[in-house]
Amino acid sequence: MPRIAFIGAGSTVFAKNLLGDILSFEELAESTIALFDIAEDRLATTEIVAHKAAESVHANPRITATTDRREALDGADYAICMVQVGGYQPCTVTDFEIPKRYGLRQTIGDTLGIGGIMRGLRTVPVLLDICRDMEAVCPEATFLNYANPMAINCAALARLTPIRTVGLCHSVQGTAEELARDIRVPVDEIDYLCAGINHMAFYLKFAHKNGEDLYPRIRQVIEEGRVPEKNRVRYKMLEHLGYFVTESSEHFAEYVPWFIKRDRPDLIAQYNIPLDEYLARCEDQLAKWDDLRQRLEDRQEPLGVLRSSEYCSFIIHSMETGEPSVVYGNVPNRGLISNLPETACVEVPCLVDGNGVQPTQIGKLPPQLAAMMQTNINVQELTVEAIRTGRREHICHAAMLDPHTAAELDLDQICTLVDELLAAHKGWIPPYSL
Repeated sequence: MPRIAFIGAGSTVFAKNLLGDILSFEELAESTIALFDIAEDRLATTEIVAHKAAESVHANPRITATTDRREALDGADYAICMVQVGGYQPCTVTDFEIPKRYGLRQTIGDTLGIGGIMRGLRTVPVLLDICRDMEAVCPEATFLNYANPMAINCAALARLTPIRTVGLCHSVQGTAEELARDIRVPVDEIDYLCAGINHMAFYLKFAHKNGEDLYPRIRQVIEEGRVPEKNRVRYKMLEHLGYFVTESSEHFAEYVPWFIKRDRPDLIAQYNIPLDEYLARCEDQLAKWDDLRQRLEDRQEPLGVLRSSEYCSFIIHSMETGEPSVVYGNVPNRGLISNLPETACVEVPCLVDGNGVQPTQIGKLPPQLAAMMQTNINVQELTVEAIRTGRREHICHAAMLDPHTAAELDLDQICTLVDELLAAHKGWIPPYSL
């Protein structure tokens, strides 16, 4: 039975879902689960949840909890990372509030833009520390990363550590389920192929298993005026690009220069863009955690477990049993998508079996899709270069080339904003030289 380390296990609600998924497999039901977090109270809650999740699916794992990261990783076969460095307070709030004073508004701020850059600068060093521990105590383990900014994190790890890493997200399968509802076709009857970069991958194929191309039905949603209010941005991009993008409209709106503009409130209303949405989401997650903890303390929580759409458990199951599965993973490009840079982190289908995670070669993307991705890759690559070299100028370069930031601020404003954010994050982001 494998040893599975949960790094950042204090993300209790998310950890509960992954634990339920993993332990639901009979072949994994007696795994060793090593929970790690730096917050003792949150770790204690997750330990209780882990035992209840096991009971719910009639599993019998060995569960340990520790605030010693290396102890949790020692001998691990898999390490699942779900850390949020700096948390909601103080770092996430800072990522939103300081740019807002410059007129730069965000929705999520965890993937690209000035918020994504800052999150990468404080997250990658922690991920590298985790990988250094893994190099010492479990060098053959597979690192399953859920921490954002996904592309920045995974691109940096690919260059700076030999630990095998796969970045995991739920946007591909989640959006497929949304589109299935929109076109009123059961999702299990749909065959799709998707490729690109995290949060900017596109469905190159979206068809019924009987061979029918389902893109006409997706366009029919527009023609019939049935575009969901929360998805106006993505359907607009479909009109202009010819393909549907995976990540949500509120995310995608801040990866491009066309939707969030301080002097165009009409666009915000027209496309129903939820500014500062991630702050509200964080507060909601904190409330859910508090509610879950209270119910556990009051012994009111018979924990129900439903399988989620996350890929993590399928990867572990397939690698342990040899039974093949297909997931979408974030991996180094290395020729998988021929018209994107070799060093980029790309999101592609991967076959998983006893031989590990094996990415699929896609070939050439439609040129308009590759060109749009390149605008985001520029930011990701420059952020990684800043981390690699320790040079502040590359942080400014990344922000200068960010599509949304560049559309709102001039060069002097961008550099001043970078300096103010670096000062505010002192202690969370390593010092950078000029």
